[in-house]
Amino acid sequence: MSAHAAADVELTVAAPHAADVAEVRRLLRVGEDGLTADDARARHAVVGPNLLPEPKRTPAWQRFLSHFNDTLIYILLAAAAIKAVMGDWLDFWVIVSVAVINAVIGYVQEGRAEKALAGIRGMLSADATVRREGRWTTVAASELVPGDVVRLMPGDKVPADARIVEATQLRVDEAALTGESMPSAKAPAAVAAEAGVGDRSSMVFSGTIVTAGQGVCIVTGTGARTEIGKIQALVGEAGALETPLTAQLAAFGKTLTLVILGMALVMMVIGRYLHEMPLPDLVSATIGFAVAAIPEGLPALVTITLAIGVQQMARRHAITRKLPAVEALGSVTTVCSDKTGTLTKNEMTVRTMLTPLSRYEVSGLGYDPTGTITPAGGADLAALLAVADLCNDASLERVADGTDAGRAHLLGWSLVGEPTEGALKVVAMKGGVDSADARRIAVVPFDSANKFMATLHESADGSRAGL
Repeated sequence: MSAHAAADVELTVAAPHAADVAEVRRLLRVGEDGLTADDARARHAVVGPNLLPEPKRTPAWQRFLSHFNDTLIYILLAAAAIKAVMGDWLDFWVIVSVAVINAVIGYVQEGRAEKALAGIRGMLSADATVRREGRWTTVAASELVPGDVVRLMPGDKVPADARIVEATQLRVDEAALTGESMPSAKAPAAVAAEAGVGDRSSMVFSGTIVTAGQGVCIVTGTGARTEIGKIQALVGEAGALETPLTAQLAAFGKTLTLVILGMALVMMVIGRYLHEMPLPDLVSATIGFAVAAIPEGLPALVTITLAIGVQQMARRHAITRKLPAVEALGSVTTVCSDKTGTLTKNEMTVRTMLTPLSRYEVSGLGYDPTGTITPAGGADLAALLAVADLCNDASLERVADGTDAGRAHLLGWSLVGEPTEGALKVVAMKGGVDSADARRIAVVPFDSANKFMATLHESADGSRAGL
């Protein structure tokens, strides 16, 4: 198919969640065998790569100079200019150094925040299992185009917005997109056209994670045309908001400037007409008064205080793009939460296990597998923990934040899967269960209606066990 022919294909489907699968296939001209290589190349030439567009970057020099765009900095620079005119070069360089250090601190901090915010592009999957010319193959997610047939498995990151064709107990964690803490059940049945993103059970969205089950779907949106791409566009369009601190400092700077100019004028009038001071001496005294009244240390003090706040928030994994945002957060008086009225980490922990033979207490919190099970060595404990570990689709990964002199900073544990299964995986690790040598042969996925899941595993010695 030529690029011109691809342009004639409906590469976007209006409300795909409300259309049935046959209609989506017809509009995107895709059959059971998926697209051909030529089709995929032609469509890729029309829609471009499945990547979030790079935001327009402000030049570094412009971002650095923007930190001088402040009323107090203007006053500071005016004081430096007056010091230069008076020949007081020591004070001049001290004041200039304060202004430059203030700008450097703000520039460095915002640079770190920009790098962290750029991580939203890392939410996209690196590769995808796609059906091309009747065969399943793995391709880079950036090469996906509307009409591609994609297969999803537990732990997969959804590579693009797609309409579900087949689903077996498919559940997807959409917290990053909708804020819902529990994974959403997915099915091929169409939903109402006016359904919100969180209610579109017939769709999966780019950047979300498959926590359970399996599915096959048809790509309907890539790159900036995905829901996460729309969010990125909205973030880019967001204007700058004035925080309470910046408003107060701007008002203070204007008031201080008017007061200093007014008092300097009164001083000159009194000195000239009441005390008949020589004009050169009077000008020198007035300039000295104006310089002394300017709080040269205030901008630096404010910046350093805010930078300390930013560092403390960074230790708690909170990204602060602008320094004054720290003070804005501190000015919050009311926090609105939903449903239970609590703010949680969406982590679950097994605290007690009860069997016909014994009761076991488990220590530790969250997904950190540090803890103990008491009493230890129960006759039924090993079998219980084996079931918790093997009949489970979740996995835990150690999270690191960059390196320092070659050493990784370990931040904790990250869960891929549902919170309940994550809690069971953790308690198995606390009990010392290691199933690395067990290979899963078959599985009956968990069904919320029957509250049942079964797996068949083969150990290294060839023996098999059903759980």
